[in-house]
Amino acid sequence: LRAQGTPEALIEPKVMPGNRPTTFIMCRKRTPRSLGQLVALYEHSTFTAGAIWNVNSFDQWGVELGKKVASTLLPMLTGPATPAPDPSTASLVHRYRQWRNR
Repeated sequence: LRAQGTPEALIEPKVMPGNRPTTFIMCRKRTPRSLGQLVALYEHSTFTAGAIWNVNSFDQWGVELGKKVASTLLPMLTGPATPAPDPSTASLVHRYRQWRNR
């Protein structure tokens, strides 16, 4: 990012170093109820965490980074089987593809 001329203040929010704990929620079938539960869970947890930690819960840089990461994962889920970047992601992709018979 520095080589691309990105201002120093913007480098940290645009970097995802990895090797950090994550939570991944999966469901076998998407229904209006399961989708609503998932949206409500994330709305409440995002707002509450921001209030507790006194941070901007809806940080746009984090959203943009999430979109980039998701765009690299989508082909692994929808296209021909391709290797995942790490064992954790490989396990989740494998389970998803099993559930979807892909």
